[in-house]
Amino acid sequence: QVQLVESGGGLVQPGESLRLSCAASGSILSINYMGWYRQARGKERELVAGIISSGTTNYAGSAKGRFTISRDNAKNTVYLQMNSLKPEDTAVYYCNAGGRDTRRLDFSSWGQGTQVTVSS
Repeated sequence: QVQLVESGGGLVQPGESLRLSCAASGSILSINYMGWYRQARGKERELVAGIISSGTTNYAGSAKGRFTISRDNAKNTVYLQMNSLKPEDTAVYYCNAGGRDTRRLDFSSWGQGTQVTVSS
């Protein structure tokens, strides 16, 4: 079983920054993909940014130029640096990781979510 724990959410004003972290633990053999998703009230969950083990990244259009995803493979941790935050970035942010566990079975796990609120 693989668990993900997010941290770093909070309340900020427009234009400010936040850094989210997500640490994976448990029966991990390898993690290929790690990503951040968000779900605003009344909306569907959407991809924010993803990164694979090679370091290749992809971003949603709304995140390009403002957000940066990175990972520390040794720590099984993914980060999301969010700059120039806007009220429309307000959402619950979820971490997702996919890979193979120690039984050599594929897994895909989600964190519990962390609230990000951007408001003046």
